[in-house]
Amino acid sequence: MAGLGLAICFGEYGRHAVHSMQMPGSRSGHDASAAGVFRYYRAEQEKGRHIVAQGVPFVVDGVRGFLHRPAGEPEAGLVLTHGAGGNCDFRLLVAAAEAFGAAGVCVLRCDLPFRQKRPRGPPSPAGAGADRTGLRAAVDAMRGHVPGPVMLGGQSYGGRQATMLAAEQPGLVGCLLLFSYPLHPPGKPERLRTEHFPQLRVPCLFVQGTSDPFGSPDELEAAIAAIPAPAELIPVQAAGHDLKGGRFDLGPVILAVLRLCAGTTAGPG
Repeated sequence: MAGLGLAICFGEYGRHAVHSMQMPGSRSGHDASAAGVFRYYRAEQEKGRHIVAQGVPFVVDGVRGFLHRPAGEPEAGLVLTHGAGGNCDFRLLVAAAEAFGAAGVCVLRCDLPFRQKRPRGPPSPAGAGADRTGLRAAVDAMRGHVPGPVMLGGQSYGGRQATMLAAEQPGLVGCLLLFSYPLHPPGKPERLRTEHFPQLRVPCLFVQGTSDPFGSPDELEAAIAAIPAPAELIPVQAAGHDLKGGRFDLGPVILAVLRLCAGTTAGPG
């Protein structure tokens, strides 16, 4: 993986200069595997080019956010959502959406229903079911844009709701991408939020800061042992819950997600 750890670096979510490039895809006769996409990306990086898929506003059937379409024909899709205190413009989500889009994945970063109702404030526990319904609607909306599997991810609260939805509806998505999973409330490691982990039948990738008060990588590694599906963890050194303060490369994250998703077929479930 280190050999494909490309310069999609967003330390403090800094932004690169961008150029619109045609990405390879199986419909154009190019190698659309994870390794093939990254060979292409690496070649463009060596030429001094940085590829970003810009987002456009997206509002369909109660789903609100921004859609990032790659220049070519995408085979897979990714839905990304935010934490309890943010929205879909959280800079990590924007950076991830642009990087995945650059790798040929169609990405929808969306606001959860609680955030659509009010611009600030945390979600209510009573509204968690509605937030999962909103995520399901976003996954269904993404299926109208890609012929292949749809992946689902989120930061903190959004990631937790994604895992709960996937546990409730096996086969709904091809993979989960979880930034800063809120394993427990700060200072209360005994209150684990993992009751549904044994019901997760979908591959999972966790990205966790080593200074995250909601759960360290060591704590999370022990917890994900309860997940029967393949589950991997990428620690981010010196990063807190917002993954700032550390510097990590999104390249290995993208490669790991595509690898975990490869061979899965996520249907309407």
